[in-house]
Amino acid sequence: MTDDLDPAGLATRREVLGDEHVDRALANSDETTADFQAFITRYAWDGIWNRPGLDRRQRSIVTLSVLAALHHDGELAMHVRAALRNGLTREEIREVLLQVGVYAGVPAANRAFGVAQRVLAEVAED
Repeated sequence: MTDDLDPAGLATRREVLGDEHVDRALANSDETTADFQAFITRYAWDGIWNRPGLDRRQRSIVTLSVLAALHHDGELAMHVRAALRNGLTREEIREVLLQVGVYAGVPAANRAFGVAQRVLAEVAED
């Protein structure tokens, strides 16, 4: 399966999300999801994450904000981990989620803080 994936996108995906996550996603891929894996690797991880306009820390801030605002909790959890890997501090993640509360609403931020709290507790245990 990895032979069909964009090499630059796959490298970025691994750097941001970690080998364990990417290996699990690819191992769970089958004929139904293989094209989707290729799509997100090429267009999200190479086409967007490798653009020069924002660095990875900035892209993590944007990603956390959008995922929190849209209540995409599973993706948010994954990207809280990625944000730490991209150099955001716990305090910066907290500030991002406070900003979400003002612009996307308190309920969205409340949900996002719950997700972040669980992830950050797990990360502390690792």
